[in-house]
Amino acid sequence: MRQELLSLPKGLAEEVSKNLVMVARLIDEEPEQAYAYSRIALRLASRVAAVREAAGFAAYATQKYSEALAEFRAAKRMTGSVELWPVMADCERGLGRPERALAMAGEPEVQKLDKAGQVEMRLVAAGARRDQGQLEAAIVTLQSPELASSSVQPWTARLRYAYADALLAAGREDEAREWFGKTLEADKDGATDASDRLAELDGVEFVDAAVDLSDLDEDEDEDDDEDAAEIAAAERASDVAEYYDEDDEEYEPLEQSGADADADADVEDDKA
Repeated sequence: MRQELLSLPKGLAEEVSKNLVMVARLIDEEPEQAYAYSRIALRLASRVAAVREAAGFAAYATQKYSEALAEFRAAKRMTGSVELWPVMADCERGLGRPERALAMAGEPEVQKLDKAGQVEMRLVAAGARRDQGQLEAAIVTLQSPELASSSVQPWTARLRYAYADALLAAGREDEAREWFGKTLEADKDGATDASDRLAELDGVEFVDAAVDLSDLDEDEDEDDDEDAAEIAAAERASDVAEYYDEDDEEYEPLEQSGADADADADVEDDKA
């Protein structure tokens, strides 16, 4: 990418580079913002293949599949590379055209892909089969030397997960449980939710044990109010006992409050 940007004037290259950095930084967590930055870069340097590719991925992340496909095609024309072939096929799926994705899976470009690209193409093809309701065909599509291998590669967890998910969709629960377990073994970074899927199959329910702090605050406020009332009552009783002793010659009773008067009246009634 840096080599491509060198074809631009220095100031422009720096500006484009800043926007592409923001695209890469935000695309997973804030795809809409990443998309906005990609549009700025595209406006500044639409003839740079790296910019078209970044714009394609940003559009793809926001499910703008038609736009993503157009950008990927432009990048492919500029570079002659086929590495974007699988994601282009997945855009066809996103546009509701799984038959086109399957057709792309049979094109000569697939043979030019590296191993990771071929596995990705297999995943897309299996997804297209599922889009068409062909579950067993999807399962067969995923069965491959890469799936059977005990070697863990960057694509292993995703491939095993897709296979387990297809098995489960086909009602083959025991096999699905086995492959979700194998996914978990390969998924060191937690890229899939295989552990949750396994727990779900085993009937395990996770209960959120977090305490609602607002409820705690309300309870504490109620306790504080009760404590304050008790303290006030105790102080009032203490004041009367200490400063208003009836045996004291200087004793002058305080004027009763309405509540105290009512209480005294109740006592008198009881005596009567």
